[in-house]
Amino acid sequence: MNRAIAALGLRHRIVIAFALVALLVSMVFAVSTYALARGYLLGQRERVVQQQALADAGFVQRRLETAGADVSAVLTAAGTPAGHTVVLKWQEQWYGSALDQGREIVPEEMRAEGAEGRAATQRFRSADGPVLVVGVPLPAVGGEFYEIAPLNELDGILRLLSGIMIGGAFLSALAGAALGAWASRSVVTPLNRVAVAAATIAGGELDTRLPPTEDPELATIVASFNSMVETLQQRIERDARLAADVSHELRSPLTTLVGSVDLLTARRDELPPRSQQLLDLISADLERFRRLLDDLLELARSDAGLDLGSEATVPLRDLLVYVAGEVGADPALVKGAEGIDVRGDKARLGRLFRNLFENADRHGGGLTGVRVSRSGDDVLIEVDDAGSGIAPEERERVFERFATGANARGSSSGTGLGLALVAETAAAHGGAVWCEASPSGGARFVVRLPEVKR
Repeated sequence: MNRAIAALGLRHRIVIAFALVALLVSMVFAVSTYALARGYLLGQRERVVQQQALADAGFVQRRLETAGADVSAVLTAAGTPAGHTVVLKWQEQWYGSALDQGREIVPEEMRAEGAEGRAATQRFRSADGPVLVVGVPLPAVGGEFYEIAPLNELDGILRLLSGIMIGGAFLSALAGAALGAWASRSVVTPLNRVAVAAATIAGGELDTRLPPTEDPELATIVASFNSMVETLQQRIERDARLAADVSHELRSPLTTLVGSVDLLTARRDELPPRSQQLLDLISADLERFRRLLDDLLELARSDAGLDLGSEATVPLRDLLVYVAGEVGADPALVKGAEGIDVRGDKARLGRLFRNLFENADRHGGGLTGVRVSRSGDDVLIEVDDAGSGIAPEERERVFERFATGANARGSSSGTGLGLALVAETAAAHGGAVWCEASPSGGARFVVRLPEVKR
């Protein structure tokens, strides 16, 4: 039970709590009211019947004291109210005002009380419904008088009252549930606003803030949240500027080094073999350093909010064929891209696919296919390689910065930023990228981009 309640949402738990409290309070009130009303009505009825029985018993006793009195006539002349039945024990004989009722209608306990000369009152349920019996001894004539009054009318009133009380309790529970729904909405709505704002901020919109509120209890939370986001935004922007400034400052000495190495490379044949090997190592490391700086600058631009340059309609097939030729892959590997356009920064989209193709070449055993297909309003570009694939638990991690897959750990040619740039660029163009298993056994990277309808 506790697990089932815990599995419910906060709003449902508040509604249930309000409903249960309202039901409990209304049930306590209903039971108390019913008990008091029942006691009062039954007590009043008993007093009325007892007074009537005493009056009728006095009348019967006076008549029986008259010599030669006819018992049946006396009981008939007693004038009992309609519905009441009189039973008389006199001279060891039992008489009744009704022909079909006599000694057997009086409970045994009542007869024992009457035999000892004590008055008594008892309620019990007969074949005709609930009744009240009042026993009055008649010591002057040596008799016992019993008057039986039906309680059907009172029982009906009590049943009606109990039904009203139960219905009122359930109506109170419904009112409590409605009050709980209103209260939960007042409690959960601010939390939902915080959750939406947090999700928006996590999506990259760091300018998002919670609107001001006049509620004094929420004002502190809103102010603290907005202050936290403001501090976070400033820190992220500061870190992004630092990365961009450092990368930019490193480009000048890097350009000088590249120029010097290019000069040495032009006269490579004049160098001894050992120096040629060292020159090759330096050239490879400088190329990797250059790509790392370019990737860092691109990520810094993305973090700073400069996600897109000039947007234009880009023919997808032309772009993919050009990039494939640029990285030395066979342009015939591109399939299904005819007549499909996307919108965005052509240079950044080209860099996206260049990173994917180079990743397949360096770490996936080579590019084996590029297939384009439509999916609703989007375009899916599937890039397959000939590697051994990527384990399911690493398929999301490979898009993190400076993360490399298991197949690339032994390689020093990667920077660990290529796939991170792919994810950033796809998101900036309103798309996404993910990794899955290729039918050929390698890895498949799928890029989703919105299509521009012609």
